[in-house]
Amino acid sequence: MTTIDPQLMTAEQVADSLRRVHEVVAERVLGQDSAIDEALVAFLARGHVLLEGVPGTAKTMLVRALAGALNARFNRIQFTPDLMPSDITGVSMLRPDVGKFEFHAGPIFTDILLGDEINRAPAKTQAALLEGMAERQVTIDGVVRPLGELFTVFATQNPIEFEGTYPLPEAQLDRFLVKIRIGYPEQEAELRILAAYAAGFDAERSTDVVPSPVLDEAECRALRAAVDRVKVAPEVREYIAAIVRATREDPALTLGGSPRATVALFRVSRAAALLAGRDFVTPDDAKDYALASLRHRVVLAPELEVEGRSADDVIAALLTRVPAPR
Repeated sequence: MTTIDPQLMTAEQVADSLRRVHEVVAERVLGQDSAIDEALVAFLARGHVLLEGVPGTAKTMLVRALAGALNARFNRIQFTPDLMPSDITGVSMLRPDVGKFEFHAGPIFTDILLGDEINRAPAKTQAALLEGMAERQVTIDGVVRPLGELFTVFATQNPIEFEGTYPLPEAQLDRFLVKIRIGYPEQEAELRILAAYAAGFDAERSTDVVPSPVLDEAECRALRAAVDRVKVAPEVREYIAAIVRATREDPALTLGGSPRATVALFRVSRAAALLAGRDFVTPDDAKDYALASLRHRVVLAPELEVEGRSADDVIAALLTRVPAPR
C-alpha cells in the first residue's frame, strides 16, 4: 500500500482501488455484488448505511470484510432492549488513586461501527448514536469528543421480526445515506457457498472472514476527496432534484424526500460515477442509486401498504415518469 496524493488520483485509479476492495470482499460474501457496491459507494460518499435483510444473509460478514479490506478500526454493538447510551459512548469512572474521573471510551470511537439489530434498542439509546452519525462527535458529561474522520455506522435490522423492536424515528432514518436491502443469493452463489465450506471456510473464524488490507487510511481519505472533484452538469442536478421532488407530489406517498434526500442522492451519484471509473455523473448514476438513497426517507400510504405494495414500487414507477436529460 502506498500513500496517494488525492489531487493526483484519477477516476480510473479510484475505480481500480474500489475494484480491488470489491474483489476481496466478494471472495467472502458470495452472491451479494450489488450490496457490496452500494456499501462501497456509501463509504466513499462519507455516509452511514442501513442494512436490511433476513438473518443469515451475510450482513455482518459484509461489514467485517469491508472493514478489513479498508484497514479500518472495527467495533460491533449488539443492540438489545436493555442497552444504555453509555454502553455506546463510554463513561467517566472515578480513579480513587488519583482522585479524578477518567473517561473510558465506548465502542463508538472507531472507524467502522456495526450496530447489529439497531431497532432492538429504545429511543434514548438510539439517540446517543444519532449525534455521532449527524456530527461525528459525541457529548459526554458536557465534553465534546470528536470521532475519527472515517467514522461510519453500518446498522442492521431484520425486516420480518417486530417483537421486542423499536421503530427507528424518521430523524434517525434520514441520517442514513442509503438503505441496502440484502436478499437471498442466487442458486449458483449458494452452491459456491457450500463449496467454500466444503473446502474449509468458516464464517465464525475471523481469519477466514477478515481479508488482508487492500487500502490504508490515507488512501481511504484520498478516495473520499476524489468524490468532491466529480463534475455534475446542471441538467443532471436538475434531474436529481426532480426525482426527489416527485416523491413529494406522488399521492402514493404520505411523506416525500426532504432536501437532505436531494443532497444524499447527489453525493451517492458522484461516488457511483467514480465506482464506474468516471469523473462526471450521468443520469443513470442517479437512477441506479435512487432506491437505495430514498426508500427509507419516504412513507408509503397505509392503504397501499395493506395491498402489499412497497416504497420501492412507488419510487421505481416515478423513475419511469421523471424525464432524464439526454
